[in-house]
Formats: sequence, C-alpha cells, structure tokens
Amino acid sequence: MSEHLAPLHEAIEHLDAAWCGAQDGASLTRKQLIDANDALAAVQRLIDGLHAEVAAGIAHESRPALGPESLAKQQGFRNAARLIATASGGSTADASKLVKVGEATAPRTDLVGARLPSKHPEVRRALSAGRLSASTAAAIIALLDRVCLKITPEQLTEAEVLLTEKAVGMSLDDVRKLLTHAEAWLDPDGVAPREEEIRARRSVSMFERDGALHLNAVFDIESGAPIRAAVNGYVSAQFAARKEAVDPDAGDADHRSVAQLQADALTSICAHSIGCDNNAPALSGATVIVRVDAADLIEGTGYGTVDGADQPISIGAVRRMAASGGVIPCVLGAGSEILDWGRERRFFSRAQRLALAERDGGCAMCGLPPEMTRAHHIEWWKRDAGPTDLSNGILLCETCHHRIHDNGWEIQVDGASTKSRVWFIPPPYVDQSRTPRLGGLARYTLAA
Repeated sequence: MSEHLAPLHEAIEHLDAAWCGAQDGASLTRKQLIDANDALAAVQRLIDGLHAEVAAGIAHESRPALGPESLAKQQGFRNAARLIATASGGSTADASKLVKVGEATAPRTDLVGARLPSKHPEVRRALSAGRLSASTAAAIIALLDRVCLKITPEQLTEAEVLLTEKAVGMSLDDVRKLLTHAEAWLDPDGVAPREEEIRARRSVSMFERDGALHLNAVFDIESGAPIRAAVNGYVSAQFAARKEAVDPDAGDADHRSVAQLQADALTSICAHSIGCDNNAPALSGATVIVRVDAADLIEGTGYGTVDGADQPISIGAVRRMAASGGVIPCVLGAGSEILDWGRERRFFSRAQRLALAERDGGCAMCGLPPEMTRAHHIEWWKRDAGPTDLSNGILLCETCHHRIHDNGWEIQVDGASTKSRVWFIPPPYVDQSRTPRLGGLARYTLAA
C-alpha cells in the first residue's frame, strides 16, 4: 500500500467500523449514523485532495504546448476539465476547480529543475490530511490570490495559516462568510471599489407570469440594509404573535411559511407607505445597526459592518448610513451606556442588546441576524438568580434557544466585553469529550 494513500485507507477502516453489523444506511443506529457521516465526510475530503493532485497531473499532461500529444486529446477530449468531468460524472466547472486547487498546492520546480515548496503549503497540508474539502481549499486559494499583490509576503503567509486553521470543521457557507470578513481585513482599500461595482448592478424587475407578479431584485448592502431589517422585523413580530396565540392549532391560526411572511411584509410595508393603511406594520427590532471603529471613522480608513450582512461596507457608506433615520451607528471604543446591570433589572437594555449583537453577530449558534433573536440569560433569572450582565447574556433565535435547553447543551462566555468569546459545550451523547465549539462573531473574524 502506498504511504500516500494510508490516510484514506485509515478513514475507510473507520467507515467500516461505523457500519459494522448494519445491512444498509436505513438500519444504522443513531450513533452509527453520526459515526458513518463523519467517516464518509473524512473519506470525501481525502478523495478531494487526491483527486486534485491527479487533476493537476492530467492538466499538466494536457497542456496546449503538447499539441496532439496532449493526454486529454489522445483520450478524445478537448481539454483536461472535460476528461475529468466525464470520468467523475460532475461538471466541467467542478473539474476546473479541482485542477486549480491541484496546481496551486502541487510542489514546484525552478528553472534548473530544483524542487520548490507549493505555492500554498498550509492549504496543501490541510487538504492532504483530509481537514479541508476541495471547495473550501479553492475558496481560500482564490482569496489569497486576489490579495497577494496588496499585502506583504509575511502577511500572506500569516493569512493562509489563520484561514486554514479557522476553516477546519466549517461548512462551505460559513467559510465564505469567513473569507468575506477576511478580505476586508486584509484589503480594506478594496471594500469601496467592490461596493461601487455591486451598487452599479442594483436593479429591480417586475413582470406578470401565470397569474402572479414576479419580482427580481439586486441591492448593494447599504441600499438593502433597511429592506432586510424591515422585512425581518415584520417576520419576527409575526412569529412572536404566533407564539403568544391562545390556541396555535385553531382554524384561524397563522401557518404561513417564512417565505410567505416575507412576501406579506413587503406588501404591508408598501401599502402603508402609499397611505392605503393607516396602521403602521409591526416592525419589532427593525433597526439597522452599522458598526465601525472610532479611529477608522475619524481617519476615513478601514471599513464597517452592518448587522445581519456578511459583506463589509466602506467608510463612505458608513458615514452616509449614519446620517439616515432608523440607523444606529455603533462606534466601538467610544463611551456608552452602562452595559452591566446585575440584579437591578430583569430584561436586557437596548445598549446591552447592541453590545451582545457586536459580540455574537446575531444568533450565536446558527448565525441568524440580530433582529431575529432575543437576549437570553445563560444562568436563568428566576431559577439560577442569574444577573442581567453581558457575561450572562447571549443572543439566540427561538429554535436554538429550545435546542440548547431541550438537548442538554451548555454555554460559556470567557469575559464581559464585546470581544469576549462564546462557547457551546455539547452534551456527552453528542461528544464524549465535550469539546467546546466556538460560537458568535469570532467564528468569522481573523483577528479574533
């Protein structure tokens, strides 16, 4: 057996052990399902890494300079991506991604044939060890290539190490959010140009088809923030009303889906704005919060963020939004209200909610935006006599709140500031070692 394939064989052995005694997936126990899922994921990541290496080799042997001696052409394909996609049953786009990952992580040679390390050695190590998928590796490599000429080689190396470490154990969606924050951190001067490019593409189109009005819309973060906040605020208010209903199973109970509630929110807000409805729609929590460092705001450098949005915004956009109604500029580092109230009050103040939103970024567990969360006591107010302090507060959506209490999860906060970290400790049946899992905004912040 090749030593290079040893990790894959080990992962397959783990899969075989997880599957022991079961005829098929339907007959697996709950523990076996989790173990088999973890083993399959590990196998898939290792296969990704090996396939990327092979894809890079095929691409090298199919380079245009070889002409009719190209490996792909000899096999009857136009290029390497077509050959790989046909064999895997995937798309040429996915095959091209494998090629790029393989080429970016493969060892190199200089002009005299001496062996050089790969362009992205940390990504290569994580990929070979099965800690990263090819898609995650491709996303990290794409970001590093975009910023490589804007930062020093030392900063690029540091960024690769940090991003690779942070991305392990993340879904691709969470990795994309991490990289969005990382790009603004690494290249703050690039935020405004990207913002203007997106703003130039903003559009709304409306047309009728099959008896319905269809809307397609694209907004930059600055323009879309009030829309998102208003719609989410309406949805949150409707869910709160549904929860407080006397009989949730009554014939007139509200069973609308989230998508239907969002559509009704837009209708209600527009109807009110043109005077057709004298009663303002319920927009509980519909406030746009823009966050920025005081030094950046004064000097006109850096960037800001909008609660609920992944994409950072430029300082110019921060200043414009801070001058608008319904927008709260949260300048970090400046003086503010008292954020710790001990046992003097039961409910978290508005200032405390803003501070929790800065620390948690929304639901600290699943990432829903702040306007769709509530501030909860970690140590309960009544049962545990828990204080109404930042160190005892956390933002959670209703689903995660129930998940934590019903399924035995625990929460720890390592301080009382907006830069503290939130940790979720799984119950023993989920993880026998009960290894804490990082939550809140720190998951997506390189400097955290």
